[in-house]
Amino acid sequence: MTFSSARFPFTFSEDRLLEDYKTCEEFTFSEHFNKADFAGSWKLIALRSMDGATSTIGAFSPSGEFRDTPLLEKCAYFKEVIAKFECKKESIRLLNLCAGSKIHEHTDHELGYEDGVFRVHVPIATNEEVRFYINKERVTMEVGSCWYGNFNLPHAVENKGSSDRIHLVMDCKRNAWSDALFAKLGYDFDAEGKPPAHSEHEKKRIIEELEQQGIEISQELMDSILGS
Repeated sequence: MTFSSARFPFTFSEDRLLEDYKTCEEFTFSEHFNKADFAGSWKLIALRSMDGATSTIGAFSPSGEFRDTPLLEKCAYFKEVIAKFECKKESIRLLNLCAGSKIHEHTDHELGYEDGVFRVHVPIATNEEVRFYINKERVTMEVGSCWYGNFNLPHAVENKGSSDRIHLVMDCKRNAWSDALFAKLGYDFDAEGKPPAHSEHEKKRIIEELEQQGIEISQELMDSILGS
């Protein structure tokens, strides 16, 4: 599918987002555990986690259960933002990519809408030197905006600015309410389960690689690639 990102029709208050974030700064943020995925400093704290602890920053729960942390109870506006999404929530975290840091290109597991779980980003603080790419396309997320990203696709972030890039990130469970929302965004439900269509550049590259490997390309195979 090519539905790599989309902006939701919600806008939130920058001042109120920052006010709740300042409350969270009184607590300890943890450095992201996957050191291979980033360079610099990438810090997190949980508002909802598998055991209800702020220090449990992983997004996965073996049991499938998640609980609000005590910190979320102190953040009235974050609770309003979260309530805008009328569906069950899994992990909810604050992610701070510090100035001069970068998240290397990688893919996540089963984090596209077609998988039944969708990840939402709400920027709290950012700067003009942040570069966020999903599937090689730059996505510019302003403070207070609200975005979906298909993180099954390759994605990367670089903060070249002098200030931190801070997002509220929540994983939501798909339901009838979210289906109606995504339909308004132009999501193609008929394309679910089908292999992604290749761009013209990708088609040419596939054919070139086959030829370089000395593989004889039949006309039938050529038509199949060019017609995809």
